[in-house]
Amino acid sequence: MRIDVISLFPDFIQTAAAVGVVGRAQQRGLMQVTAWNPRDFTHDNYRRVDERTFGGGPGMVMSTQPLRECLAAVRGASAERTHVVYLSPQGARLTQARVRELAVLPRLTLLCGRYEGIDERLLEQEVDEELSIGDYVLSGGELAATVVIDAVGRLQAGALNDEASALEDSFETGLLDCPHYTRPEVDAQGSTVPAILLSGDHGAIARWRRQQALGRTWLRRPDLLARVSLSAEDRRLLDAFRRHYLAPSKDDPTA
Repeated sequence: MRIDVISLFPDFIQTAAAVGVVGRAQQRGLMQVTAWNPRDFTHDNYRRVDERTFGGGPGMVMSTQPLRECLAAVRGASAERTHVVYLSPQGARLTQARVRELAVLPRLTLLCGRYEGIDERLLEQEVDEELSIGDYVLSGGELAATVVIDAVGRLQAGALNDEASALEDSFETGLLDCPHYTRPEVDAQGSTVPAILLSGDHGAIARWRRQQALGRTWLRRPDLLARVSLSAEDRRLLDAFRRHYLAPSKDDPTA
């Protein structure tokens, strides 16, 4: 997969994409991240990419000319069509389901705005989709772009050392992930690992993990739970979790 990013801070993009899972995916030839600076497509000595907004008001707006020429260069860098995404708080909320769809595209272009945003005409004519990573405002689209790159990059076949781990992540099944533990069995504060995880009973462990995922989603993101189709067994596990949470006892709620 090839991801091109149009940004006034290309070094930031390249640095962020060189570490962790995405950096490893690039080293393995699974994906390529290339940053483009629209200032390289200006025609004045000041390399200006913004102008005052028509109608008055504070702030500056990114101009169409350098961005349009930069986009043309991006499209010309490969024969395959690229899907252009503008990172914006006005876009649709990025979800894991949408990440999975983006991850199978051969090319993706991420457009990062700055200042008060980008001239609307360019968005109407050149952008395929607007995406938001949350209901808040950032100084620019670069951080959001790196979020998309990481989320998409880790789904590339071979990017993770154990691909099965991605299938158990939060949101993959519509639920939050269950809690995880590692050695030592008893930590410095005397806290222990749930006994069921040490039992060796893989069926019981699977039920416990499913129950914890259901319960954690009920506690933290009930809006997600409302959209998931639960089996009769799921409902039994969740009911047991709720009873245990509302009236804690020493009994294991999965028993």
